[in-house]
Amino acid sequence: MATSAVGNTAPIKLWNNKKEKDDTENKAEFFALIKTVDRLEKAFMRDHISAKEYESSCRNMILQFKTLMGTLQYQEADVLQFMKAHNMEFPAAVNRLLTSGMPATLEFGNSGQSGGGGSAGSAVAETVQLFITTMDALKINMTAVDNLYPLLTDLMQSMNKLVFLEPEFEGKLKTKEWLTRLNKMRASDELSEEQSRQLLFDLDSSYNAVRLKLEHH
Repeated sequence: MATSAVGNTAPIKLWNNKKEKDDTENKAEFFALIKTVDRLEKAFMRDHISAKEYESSCRNMILQFKTLMGTLQYQEADVLQFMKAHNMEFPAAVNRLLTSGMPATLEFGNSGQSGGGGSAGSAVAETVQLFITTMDALKINMTAVDNLYPLLTDLMQSMNKLVFLEPEFEGKLKTKEWLTRLNKMRASDELSEEQSRQLLFDLDSSYNAVRLKLEHH
């Protein structure tokens, strides 16, 4: 049992059992994570960190945030209440974690991974493979948020590498919509059969649209 003492006062009990200990530690991690994301957003906006470093760190933190939300059994309203109770005024973190649900580099089509020496052909092959992988995952009922979110972020990242796909390309818009929708769910939540079928339909139509673009590129 952990205790804390100030001066000559009696020790203060931080928890009475393992459940309370785990809950306290999870909330401490939650607090630290939100604060870190806010700092990361400010560092990126001030150009103190590269887009590549930002994107990698942000993606990991978003997944950690969703996992902790599930562990704490928090919904969006619970997160906002938690922040209010702890005087956490971090609007940048709220936007990234609760509103957007994806790194700014993906949201605005400037992926930090889009640079480098990869050829246009390899970027196309990567995008095609990610479409197929994500659709295959849905076909074998891999519908949990923590399974689909990484696949869709990889797909969004890969589409951003294809310079012939404009920001308003339907595949990008639909993928962004699904990432935002998944962000409102907990990591352990699963898509309903109807949602799974709709996502599969959207991916298939987007995949065909990419193929059509390639034929005319």
